[in-house]
Amino acid sequence: MKPQKIYAENLESSALEQFESAMELDCVVKGALMPDAHTGYSLPIGAVVATKEMIFPSWVGYDIGCGMCAVPTSFYADEVEAKRDQIHAQIHRDIPTGFSGHSRKQLLGETLCRLPRTERLDAIADRRKAQFQIGTLGGGNHFIEVGKDETNTVWIIIHSGSRGVGHGTAQEYMRLASPDGRVREGHHGFDEYSPAGLDYTTDLKWCLAYALENRRRMIVAAGEAIGRYCMGIVNMNELINRNHNHAERAMLEVPGKEGTYHAMNSVWIHRKGATHAEEGMRGVIPGNMRDGCYIVTGKGNPDSLFSSSHGAGRAMSRKKARENLSLEEFEKTMGHVKADVKEKTLDEAPGAYKDIHRVMELQKDLVMVDAYVTPILNVKGF
Repeated sequence: MKPQKIYAENLESSALEQFESAMELDCVVKGALMPDAHTGYSLPIGAVVATKEMIFPSWVGYDIGCGMCAVPTSFYADEVEAKRDQIHAQIHRDIPTGFSGHSRKQLLGETLCRLPRTERLDAIADRRKAQFQIGTLGGGNHFIEVGKDETNTVWIIIHSGSRGVGHGTAQEYMRLASPDGRVREGHHGFDEYSPAGLDYTTDLKWCLAYALENRRRMIVAAGEAIGRYCMGIVNMNELINRNHNHAERAMLEVPGKEGTYHAMNSVWIHRKGATHAEEGMRGVIPGNMRDGCYIVTGKGNPDSLFSSSHGAGRAMSRKKARENLSLEEFEKTMGHVKADVKEKTLDEAPGAYKDIHRVMELQKDLVMVDAYVTPILNVKGF
């Protein structure tokens, strides 16, 4: 049996089936399921899988580079709390959310212009309006949150990804990997040195950089929005960035033919809804609109493939949440958090998610908690 570790409790049978079917592939050498794991597309959200010589676009997912950025500020918590309504409205005015984008093309910046990308990605970026969407939030579970930790330090925390260009890139490479040329669920990948495999890894790196730049710009814009009403600065030199949809090369010890262990350089670690958590690596693990986020430091646990959860994880699908949760209860449970509490965001209500505090207990061997940030305000796209 290949080395694997499951940290999740009460795992759905469908999620376990997805994971087990992936682990059966000859190229897979090791895997893990994080405590927030649940059923996903092709592979469970919260899965980490290491492969030899193969890379799988569907195991990275549609939102390449989706992840978290967090930064401490010098704003006073009591001032931010007093102005929460105005700040919330200002962020909505300044940062496009949902399906909205900027009215004018934005410069991509030196890093993105310098990074190599394929002609295929050029076409996707143009078609998916990458220059109009950079610095925008999107919808679903993406958010901009302003909160305070135990020392009353105010943090800006953002969850977002690579927007339309990442989705289009993932879709195109999933199609190319599929044996019939159609985008369909399944474990379809590329040899890492095949033309398509090399193209995918090139465009994957570009989309990861785009997702980071997207979050950086929103951090700056959110800080400026707060600065309209409060005195303080954003400490960008202390920015934490950790994405949770990617594949990366790594050196990993895996079982040899006779049960011995040896190091291999040609291993791809796929993280789909899982956070990279090497020893000393800082990260952000969000809960829900009410319960805030944990700022953590990784412990570099090899059993989890140097990973942790990417959040609380869904307790019910979006469809089930809309069917079973009420707007009235949603409003009651949010307490004093200024947030977008609407029918359109009902599938993001706290009740749709697992208990983040329990999820953190399950990964004590994976990360150390540095701070717990409770929300003052939360901005959603809808």
